[in-house]
Amino acid sequence: MEKNLFDPEVELPIMEAFYTIQGEGYHSGKPAYFIRLAGCDVGCVWCDVKDSWDAEKWPIKNINELVDEAYKYESRLAVITGGEPYMYDLHGLTKRLLQKGFHVNVETSGAHPYTGMTDWVCLSPKKFKAPLDEWYEVASELKIIIYNKSDFKWAEEHAAKVNEDCKLLLQPEWGKREEMMPLIVEYLKNNPQWNISLQTHKYLQIP
Repeated sequence: MEKNLFDPEVELPIMEAFYTIQGEGYHSGKPAYFIRLAGCDVGCVWCDVKDSWDAEKWPIKNINELVDEAYKYESRLAVITGGEPYMYDLHGLTKRLLQKGFHVNVETSGAHPYTGMTDWVCLSPKKFKAPLDEWYEVASELKIIIYNKSDFKWAEEHAAKVNEDCKLLLQPEWGKREEMMPLIVEYLKNNPQWNISLQTHKYLQIP
């Protein structure tokens, strides 16, 4: 989808938006309204929302209506995810969420420039498309997906670049969790600056 087909200050392509419990990362366990933008050019082979990749499959929605819907729920935590949300300018969406009193979290690979205003940035870099350098300074948490043994070294390479306040998290890729989790546990025992992130929403069988 070409960005000039819509005005991101007014509307964005949305795959889905729903109220649930944040299942992973530093804010795991908190009720949150999820806004999943459609479109991704990173292409992780183990992505569990590949349906989000093609933005043209999904409707363009009005930002004000989207935020008004989120406001109907009790939690004031909003999570913008994808796809890759920073394929688009997020200034309009984040501004409206903040005006409504939301704590705005975003989840990104860091492959596109930072836009908008956020309270929390989850940077989850992927080998398929490297993050831009600017993301290491703004990252609130660094979440590395562990798919194979070499990913521990790769995780440390990124950890060396983030700011000193950034939380460090290792998360097993869901399909290889039985194989990778024992390795992650042992790694954390020797590297206590890291924490474990689990996809608890999958264990709980909730969206």
